[in-house]
Amino acid sequence: MTNTNPKRSDVRLAVLIDSDNVPPHHVRGMMEEIARYGTPTIKRIYGDFTRPNLAQWKAQLLDYAISPIQQFSYTTGKNATDSAMIIDAMDILYADKVDGFVLVSSDSDFTRLATRLREAGKIVYGLGEMKTPNAFIAACDRFIYLEIIGQDEDDADSEVKDDKSTTRTPLRTTRLTRGASQSESNGSKTSSKTHDAAKSKREPRKNERGIRKIDRDLIKLIDSSIRDVEDEDGWAFLAEVGNMIIKKQPSFDSRNYGYDKLTTLVQSIGRYDIQMRDTGNPNVKLVYLRVKKNQK
Repeated sequence: MTNTNPKRSDVRLAVLIDSDNVPPHHVRGMMEEIARYGTPTIKRIYGDFTRPNLAQWKAQLLDYAISPIQQFSYTTGKNATDSAMIIDAMDILYADKVDGFVLVSSDSDFTRLATRLREAGKIVYGLGEMKTPNAFIAACDRFIYLEIIGQDEDDADSEVKDDKSTTRTPLRTTRLTRGASQSESNGSKTSSKTHDAAKSKREPRKNERGIRKIDRDLIKLIDSSIRDVEDEDGWAFLAEVGNMIIKKQPSFDSRNYGYDKLTTLVQSIGRYDIQMRDTGNPNVKLVYLRVKKNQK
């Protein structure tokens, strides 16, 4: 019997990349992001690779086993790449060997393709830059901005550098007095920075470079989603709230606002009561939230 609820790792995905609309430096973060949603069993990229501006893709294709689909431009002003990608997507759909599609592009020309794939019962993830038209974003089940993926990579690199610099700097435990020397002062500052670095690893990480700001529209979206799934006492399971938000706004991602998790995002707003409920497993807690009574 067919498994109607496969595990995330068992979800087979066809990854189709429009090289004309995606910079090659996003590939590593992009493939890591896709792995969160399933296994990419088909990985293809479309473009005219005889053009100099696509030469940087070569190394990326080898590293991630992405198959290039060469598509010459038959005439000026017509995008043959889009047509080739759409035709391939429909062939893959009718072969019925995947559970979903990842369309990597910032081009609205793929709006109808995303809609058609969803009509056929396939899940569709979109990845593109912030310039992506809303029509394509709305046609996907979920849309992830490449800019936040790039920020995750930068943050990881900076953390590695900070760890190395902290390791080379000895901790200073001397108390700073009014007559302390400049060297003691410097040592105290280094110790303080080391303590702050250790503290930041324990606390939820916030990326100050979020690509969007928390505003009234976001709060209305969260409030309405809570109301849609809340119980009689006004409590809503956070996972259900998150799913409802994405259904309403496919481009929603807590990382857009500088937070790794939805939990830390709602905590930062200060508008919601948050409750951690036991599950019997000491390592697993269920998170519930509701709008505070004085905020209604």
